Amino acid sequence: MAGAPARKTTRSTASRKSAARPARPEGVGVIGLGIMGSAMSANLVKAGFEVFGYDPVAAARTRLRKAGGAPCGSVAEVAQRSGRIVLSLPSEKALEGVCEELVAAGEKGLILAETSTLPEAAKLRARDALAAAGMTLLDCPLSGTGAQALTKDLAVYASGDAGAIAEFAAVFEGFARARYDVGDFGNGIRMKLVANLLVAIHNLSTAEAILLGERSGLDAAQIVRVVADGAGGSRMFQVRGPMMVDRSWDKATMKVGVWQKDMRLIQEALQRTDTPAPLFAASMPIYNAAMALGHAEDDTAAVYSVLEHMVGGRRKGKRGKVG
Repeated sequence: MAGAPARKTTRSTASRKSAARPARPEGVGVIGLGIMGSAMSANLVKAGFEVFGYDPVAAARTRLRKAGGAPCGSVAEVAQRSGRIVLSLPSEKALEGVCEELVAAGEKGLILAETSTLPEAAKLRARDALAAAGMTLLDCPLSGTGAQALTKDLAVYASGDAGAIAEFAAVFEGFARARYDVGDFGNGIRMKLVANLLVAIHNLSTAEAILLGERSGLDAAQIVRVVADGAGGSRMFQVRGPMMVDRSWDKATMKVGVWQKDMRLIQEALQRTDTPAPLFAASMPIYNAAMALGHAEDDTAAVYSVLEHMVGGRRKGKRGKVG
């Protein structure tokens, strides 16, 4: 029910996991094998699932095979071999295309969890189209970066049909540390935008703090070790602080170019609800500058490079690995 408190579900016992599985094929499908999809697939394999995956990029399918999964040649093949499917897609257009192929496949009874950060209206259209074809779509965006996905350090914001969420529980447990049931379909993406507003601000504040410390003569790696353990720390400080110190933003877990889409969705939600957000508004030009400086394919930790650029470039000083 909308407005009900979010319920957190953590890892359950093996017996509960077994009870959650439907009578349909035991295989789990993953459509979209990018940074997040490939990490989720690998963890599902480790959790003991037979994983069938599809991505139009051949290299992504090869990675799935190396991880122990079974790459498929089409969306339809995944639907034929899987009772539950995770969707991890890069765009609204990709979701529309996948839904068209699923409807054409005609595999009634499928339960699908859409985990991407996409417009709520697009997810609603997909839900209705799949429902007309006898399939159930859940809105289940994820909290966590690609690096966190590798270690199952993800939280699922599950929304939609409660019975279908329960049937999907074992799959969620296979790639995430926690699940929050947040109510009606669409509440998941709304919760995700709330979380991402904080991520945008905390990521930038992490860069500001480290740069201040470095320009004050402190060791950047030591800043991350010390501050992350105190009241000024945040999850973004812990996750992205080391990337800023090591300057390893070329190893993207969330690309700046993709993040721009999330920023637009947050801005649209703020405008739609007449919500003042001065801190978020102040962060937007820095992410835009990251794009202008050629960081589209880099991790959002590259905002540190933007701030350096604003003060005349990188200073010579102590840097090093955070350990």
